[in-house]
Parts: sequence; structure tokens; C-alpha cells
Amino acid sequence: MKQLSPPELEAWLGARSQSVLAATPETNHETWPALSAEFVAAYIDHTLLKPEASEAQIRKLCQEARAFGFASVCVNPTWVEWCVEWLAGSSVKTCTVIGFPLGATLTSSKVYETQEVIRLGAQEVDMVINVGRLKDQNYYAVYTDIAAVVAAAHAHHVLTKVIIETFLLSDEEKVMASLITEAAGADFVKTSTGFNGGGATLADVRLMRRAISPSMGLKAAGGVRTGVDALQMIAAGVTRLGASAGVQIVQSIQDAAADQPAKTAAQPAVTTGETY
Repeated sequence: MKQLSPPELEAWLGARSQSVLAATPETNHETWPALSAEFVAAYIDHTLLKPEASEAQIRKLCQEARAFGFASVCVNPTWVEWCVEWLAGSSVKTCTVIGFPLGATLTSSKVYETQEVIRLGAQEVDMVINVGRLKDQNYYAVYTDIAAVVAAAHAHHVLTKVIIETFLLSDEEKVMASLITEAAGADFVKTSTGFNGGGATLADVRLMRRAISPSMGLKAAGGVRTGVDALQMIAAGVTRLGASAGVQIVQSIQDAAADQPAKTAAQPAVTTGETY
């Protein structure tokens, strides 16, 4: 992907951001999709990023991911090699994090970390943006930071997600960060690390969905703990869910289907009266 010059990026951001921020919010009439537990499971990055996570816990994470058919396991880089081994022969991918959780490391460090985890077998990477640079409105620095990691990952056909840390941002900054992520060629924009307060909200994912192209991925992470949370996020346009409660999410959907067999073919519309 051709790298934009500073004037090109500025022009692109200006045109896109103004249309998103000027749009009149619509009343939410989202309808929960009639999704099976297995279908929802395929949206989930089964996550364990706690610094105290042990080998036994990571092994269990992989076992659960295989059993439930999750999209990936998301772990710290130190566990990548192990997860690749334990997930061999399954459809579950190994995902890891870059510049996590602060995003304030050097771009060269992020690129090196990306190259090393790919060498160890990582198939997806979730990087954290430089939030301080974004708040300074140094958008080109944010862009080149992301683009460098994307280039390193895409050189090996590794999918890239970009964490913008929504809890720390204004709505305008969320829009700018989402647009910069798309301009840099990333595959997904992601809400949160879960380490800096807050997490994914419906208002944020709706705003981010409006900002990015329909074909771009959107990952909600932080605070997604129940089947209801998952279905609401998917209805709002999320295409991947980061959750440490993946098993509970899937089991709650299974339990609801078992309790209400007549409703498994169609779900009622849920109107919250919120705007987005």
C-alpha cells in the first residue's frame, strides 16, 4: 500500500472526519441477529493478557479455544511459541499484542516485536497506537507508526488490528484514530486494551463503524462479558470480539437457546432509544 504524504493524509482526514462528525445521529433500532453460539464463538479472540498468567492458564486457554471454535487466542508475546504448538491442527489462530499496553514505545521497537512474534508463528497482531501523539494532533506520527507495523505484518500475510484506547479519547479523536488506522492499511480498528480504564461501549463502536469503510474490521474489547453484550456488539457492526469471558459468552447463548427453543429461529428487535 502506497504511503501517504503529510498533505495527502491531512486532506483525506479532513474530508472524511467532517462528514462523520457532522452526521446527525440516528435513533437506534438495531435488531439482534439470530446467531448460533457456534457462529458467535467464531467472532471471539479468547484473551488472557494478565502479567501473572501461568503456563497452565495459557494451556487451558488454548484447550478452550479448540473446544469452542474461537477465532483466536490473544496472549502476550512470551506465549506465542507455546500457543502455536498447542493449537496446531486446529482452525484457532495465535494472536498477540504489540507495544502493549501503553503504545508509547518506539516505532522501531514495535516493528521488531512484530517481526519476532511472526517468526515464532503469530498469525494476528494487535498493536497499540501512540495515544499521546494523537492527542497532540500529530496525526502523521500516528499514521507512520501504524503503517510500519502493518507493513511488517502484511509482508508475511499476518492480520493487523490497531487498538486506539477509546476510554482516553474524545469523540473527535476516536474518529481521527479510526480513520488513520484505515489510511495506514490495517485490517481492523479495535476499541481498547482493557488496561487503561473503561472498555468497549455501544456508542463507541457505532461511531467507529460510521468512520471506517464497511469492509474494514472492527473489534470490541474490554467489558464484553455476556451473550447479550456479544449480540449487541455484533448488531452494532463489530466483526471481532476480544474477551476473557469467551466460554461464558458462548455458554450463555447456548443456555438461552435451550430455554427458549421457539425463539432460536428469530430474535425480537431491541430498541434502546440510544443514538449513534
